Amino acid sequence: MPLLLLDLDNTLLDRAGPFRRWGERFLDSIGAPHTDIDWLVSIDADGLTDRWDLADAIRDRYELRIPSIDLVEELHDGVVAQTRLDPLTACALRIADDAGWVPVVVCNGTVRVEDAKIRQTGLDQYVADWVISEEAGVSKPNPRIFALAAQRVRMPLRGAWVIGDSPEADIGGAAAVGLPSVWLHRGRTWSDTRFAPSRTVDGLIAAVATVLAR
Repeated sequence: MPLLLLDLDNTLLDRAGPFRRWGERFLDSIGAPHTDIDWLVSIDADGLTDRWDLADAIRDRYELRIPSIDLVEELHDGVVAQTRLDPLTACALRIADDAGWVPVVVCNGTVRVEDAKIRQTGLDQYVADWVISEEAGVSKPNPRIFALAAQRVRMPLRGAWVIGDSPEADIGGAAAVGLPSVWLHRGRTWSDTRFAPSRTVDGLIAAVATVLAR
């Protein structure tokens, strides 16, 4: 029973779509132009921008008097509320489980947000467990977080595969711990010369199929 170590945002759960939907509603609520969504998506940098820095950028651009902490909470809660579990993702996880794989989520982020996404979408019903960097005290690509995931379900790392969309955190992390990986390219081209994924696919369904057919 090998491990299937899975990223969360833009791997198991779409983040880009929910962020854009939240952003459109937020901009409308403050009377900002609808075209500003492109700026907001750009400054968010696919979730890589620190939430506090994003909140400050929004406050500065629109001269808002909203406290940063309130804006950060609005961002967190708004994106979570817009997040849904794709039935096909649930089906793929069930198939992997039936094939003897043990799905475990390994993600960077805060417990409050990532745990809420996993539980509120019902994803918790399809994975054996999850490890969140804030709680673990270590983030991907550090190999320790993958080791912690294996310990959480009392299984060895040997034989595991990593699936994710981040070149650095997921594929770099897999390389650091010596595991094969599947990269969800999301329309991008691989450019890192330090390491490379074992396989490249366009989405989670194809990723799970690739691992099962290895």
